[in-house]
Amino acid sequence: MKIGIIGGSGLDNPDILQNARDIEVETPYGKPSSPIKAGTIEGRDVCILARHGREHTVPPTQVNNRANILALKQAGCDRILATTACGSLRKEIDRGHLVVLDQFIDFTRLRALTFHEHFEPHGAVHTPMSEPFDADLRSLLCDACKKLDVVHHERGTVITIEGPRFSTRAESSMFRMWGADVINMSIAPECILANEAGIPYAAIAMSTDYDCWKTDEAPVTWEEILEVFKGNVEKVTSVLMQAIRIM
Repeated sequence: MKIGIIGGSGLDNPDILQNARDIEVETPYGKPSSPIKAGTIEGRDVCILARHGREHTVPPTQVNNRANILALKQAGCDRILATTACGSLRKEIDRGHLVVLDQFIDFTRLRALTFHEHFEPHGAVHTPMSEPFDADLRSLLCDACKKLDVVHHERGTVITIEGPRFSTRAESSMFRMWGADVINMSIAPECILANEAGIPYAAIAMSTDYDCWKTDEAPVTWEEILEVFKGNVEKVTSVLMQAIRIM
C-alpha cells in the first residue's frame, strides 16, 4: 500500500513525513505541480504533492491535473487522499468545519479532464462517475474525524469553478439552487482523472468562508481564507494521519 496525498492551500509544505525525500517526476503530460515528497507516516509509505506548488505559484486553472495524478500513479500510489479549502454554501457548514465530499458538480470550462483524448486502438472509454469519491476512503476519513472529535459533515457536494476569481453573488446563489454545499476551484478535475486512472480517491474540504451568497457578511477574500485555514490546518493534518493510521 502506498498513499498519495494532494495538499491544498495551507498544506503545501507539510512536516508530517518521516524519512522524507524529494522525487522529481516527469510524465507524458509534463511535470506535476511540485516534486513528490516521499516518506512514511505511521510506517506506511506516503507521497505528498503540492497542488499549487510549494510556494502556491500555480493558479487553479493552470494546475496540471493529468501530470499530478499520473505522477502519483507512477510513484506507485494505489489510493489518493486530497485536502482543499472551500467556501460554504450552507449556513450549517461553518468556518473551520470539515466536509467529507461525496459528490461534485464540474463547472470548469478550461481544464484537461481526460487521459482518453483518442479512442484508438482499444475502443471507446467512458468512465462511470455516479459515485466519484471512494466509499472506503470516505468512511476512513469520517471515522478519523469521529475519533478526534472534529466537527465534520459526512456528505457534501462540491462545485468546482474556474479561478482565480471568486463567484458573483448571482453565481453563488445559483450554485446553492443546484444543490451544491461547498465551492472550490480544484477537486472535480482531480477526482475525474483519478477515477480514469483507476485510483481510489477521497477528499476532505475545510470550510473557510461563506463565498458571497450571505448578504449579511462581507464577500470572501483570499486573506480570510488563509487566516481561517492556517488556524485550522493542524486539524486537517491530524485527520489525515489518523486515517492513514487506521487504513
